[in-house]
Amino acid sequence: MNYIIDAIISWLIFLFGVAAPFYLILGVIGIGGFREITKYEVYNSFYYKLNPAIKILFSVVVMIIASMVIWWISALLAIVILLSYTSLRNGRRKAFIGSMFLLSVIIGTTWSYAPLTPPAILSIAFPHQTTFLDLWKWPSYFAIMGYQPYLTLQGLIYGVQISFRFAAVTIAALILVMTTTPSQILKALHKLRIPDPIVFSLMVAMKSVPMVFESLDTSVKLQMLRGLGSDRSKYLKPIFMLIAGLSAIVPTIVHLMRGAKDIAISADTRGFRAYNRRTYFVDIPMTRTDYYMVGLFLAGIGVAGIMLALGFGRAIPYIS
Repeated sequence: MNYIIDAIISWLIFLFGVAAPFYLILGVIGIGGFREITKYEVYNSFYYKLNPAIKILFSVVVMIIASMVIWWISALLAIVILLSYTSLRNGRRKAFIGSMFLLSVIIGTTWSYAPLTPPAILSIAFPHQTTFLDLWKWPSYFAIMGYQPYLTLQGLIYGVQISFRFAAVTIAALILVMTTTPSQILKALHKLRIPDPIVFSLMVAMKSVPMVFESLDTSVKLQMLRGLGSDRSKYLKPIFMLIAGLSAIVPTIVHLMRGAKDIAISADTRGFRAYNRRTYFVDIPMTRTDYYMVGLFLAGIGVAGIMLALGFGRAIPYIS
């Protein structure tokens, strides 16, 4: 009897780690919410005035700092960037969506590492601890999925530490998408001597992501209006949204394939790659604020270097 109860609890714990991010993404954020944080909207606040190259550099600097320093500095960096979302158009709404997305990244990444990390790695991450606190013992057949025999407190902490490294970069990268047009990014990347095929691929991706979410959102809403899951509990809504989303994949792909033809015609009409060098009708200059930001980036990297010298940073995160 105890074996059956342990197995049920183990599967409930497993399902929580898998289902919680899906619930936050589908039940709280929704497809429409994802469209909001992956689409450019006209506005006139600080981020919108920065040169696109500076915003690209911002994401790179955040990635460098998050990969160098101790995990709680990455956590503070992610929180500060998230709070800056309030300066965007519909800032409070986007800050809320960003916080839910951040939470889903933390839970998903933590659960990707916590039960799978072997004690040998944990002993490196926690060099001052000789024993680990076991929270749960998995059934033996969970080893097929790569699970360690025990879920430990140190494993969970290690997963949270890793998650904030991903979270800070993800939150920073979304700022570029929300505050810059594809055309502006195209100009910035071209001036950085990035090859045109790579630039064009990135621009198509930026233009396609909002279209994907918009098509999925429309298809899902149509299925809901037709009564999908209407006679079931509201707590099961995320499950039916997932079912509707899977059913919407084919019409979304068809819509994207039709849109690809329009993108090709548009690029050809505008003479993309007709000449080796591009000309610009509207140039995007570097302003004083942009140079201040470059100075801030250099100072941030310098502080990160000092933190490394003081021992607040390793390739494998740890508790100091």
